[in-house]
Amino acid sequence: WVEFDASVIRGLSYYTGVVFEAFDRRGELRAIAGGGRYDALLESFGGERTPAVGFGFGDAVIVELMKERGVLPDFEKPSVDVLVYGMDEELMGAVVQVAGTLRASGKTVDVVHEPKKPKWAFRHADRIGAGSVVVVGGDEWKEGQVSVKNLETGEQTRVAVGELGDWAAAAA
Repeated sequence: WVEFDASVIRGLSYYTGVVFEAFDRRGELRAIAGGGRYDALLESFGGERTPAVGFGFGDAVIVELMKERGVLPDFEKPSVDVLVYGMDEELMGAVVQVAGTLRASGKTVDVVHEPKKPKWAFRHADRIGAGSVVVVGGDEWKEGQVSVKNLETGEQTRVAVGELGDWAAAAA
């Protein structure tokens, strides 16, 4: 699946050696990626002369290939099942643990990684189409529980941390 073509020329002046382009196997579209050798590029930005090879991808070509093969996600449908939100920064380890449990149970999960107010987290969950928000709060976490709010029904319940996998499996 490799074809040598000595006539390939890339237009960027910083290439110092071999250049290359990558195409899909059918070769019907323009290059998916292109790059080459550039030993003096880092030096031009004030660094030491360093041998290097690099490349870049063309997002438009990738999208066209994904459409052609029927694997482009439908961005109109919600892609996140659960948003996990911690009430304060000290709970970030717990938030990551909860997210990991939910992901291991097959859920798509988004995590709020920075200190935000609850109102922001719930608006964010709505924007990304999440079905539920799992809130990790200090007192509840100490008791081995989290709060789960179903955004479709508005119902809020507490779930034991040890039962999150079961909850995730039962949640449609």
